[in-house]
Amino acid sequence: MSDVKPYQPIDCNFYDRLEAWSVKREVVNIKLFDSDEIVTGLIKDLYIKEKVEYLILDIGTEVRLDKIKSVNGIPLENGCGLNG
Repeated sequence: MSDVKPYQPIDCNFYDRLEAWSVKREVVNIKLFDSDEIVTGLIKDLYIKEKVEYLILDIGTEVRLDKIKSVNGIPLENGCGLNG
């Protein structure tokens, strides 16, 4: 049995920022909710797998988007309103 929480879609504007950082090939510093560590790299791809959004960095790290606390010091806001 899995203890993974259901995916919560991220803010649409924040997703657009992630796409822009990816296209511009800008280095991002990602802080996750469950860690004090900051992951740094280039966003190689944004994709959906089994109805969950992810990004993958050039260093091979895969990040579930709803686990992101902030990117480059910019906090992630609430979702797109898809869940009410």
